[in-house]
Amino acid sequence: MSDSNSPIGPDPDGLPAADPHRLTSAVVVVGIDGTEAADLAVRWAAETAARRGRGLHITHGLDLRAMPSAVHGHGVALSPLIDEFRARGTDLVDAARRLAHAVSPELTITTEVSEANPAELLVRHSRTAHLVVLGVTPGVGTLRHLGSTLLAVVAHGRGAVVVARAAGPTRPHRAGPVVVGVDGSAAGEAAVGAAFAEAADRATDLVAVHAWSDLDFGEFAGYDFLDIPDEEMTAAEMALLTQRLAGWHEKFPDVGVTSEVYPSDARTHLMEWSKTAQLIVVGSRGRGGFRGLLFGSTSNSLVQHALCPVMVVHLD
Repeated sequence: MSDSNSPIGPDPDGLPAADPHRLTSAVVVVGIDGTEAADLAVRWAAETAARRGRGLHITHGLDLRAMPSAVHGHGVALSPLIDEFRARGTDLVDAARRLAHAVSPELTITTEVSEANPAELLVRHSRTAHLVVLGVTPGVGTLRHLGSTLLAVVAHGRGAVVVARAAGPTRPHRAGPVVVGVDGSAAGEAAVGAAFAEAADRATDLVAVHAWSDLDFGEFAGYDFLDIPDEEMTAAEMALLTQRLAGWHEKFPDVGVTSEVYPSDARTHLMEWSKTAQLIVVGSRGRGGFRGLLFGSTSNSLVQHALCPVMVVHLD
């Protein structure tokens, strides 16, 4: 067990790697801000790091560049205020470190209080981290999240970004499958690979969810032009989905896979699956594959409103 305050550095060998997120030196990074949501994220990150034999890096961004404009005209002395923010940040990471050690006493933990903007800080760490984890406050609407750290990191991070939330009043996790949204894009393919790895790590099943249309059929009820041969289309899409998953299933033969194909509205179906899943995995954005399903808005909706942790996988 060791603690330090050094930021994340490059791989010790200094050698290029195809996937920096899987290097043995890659740690789980969690961003904190002193909220209950951040505490949940710390517990989730600590459990994951301990289970995988990885270090945990706890980071807090002060965003000092924004401070002068925030206090301008209020007659506040800037220097003492900055010192107060730094002291508070130190207290926050110390408390988070204690919380993480309560989860896993043998966990190797580093901490960091940075002057940087929190979103920029986490995006930077995401380039080399095994995972980046942050929390979300339940009941906060979309407008409150616009421009927030949450959506900025989900949109611009690299590798895998996990938004942790409680599955119930007292348990941050539940027994259930890993559920992946499959859209056939390059980002979606990366999400499928990550989902298989997560299911294998958790010794649980995988549910692959694919919706072959962007349409919300409920908005067009009664219109003849949406008389789509549902059974034929579903069968064709199921065949494509099975083919796409076959290679991954060969790599992870112990993972049981269930495929679910729907005619429309991936967001609604994934949200429903979040009631019983222990993790939802989606790609970051992009149209591709199958019938060109758009997952950008789906991932944004899920990280804000899903009922279990959500992993958004990016292409580097």
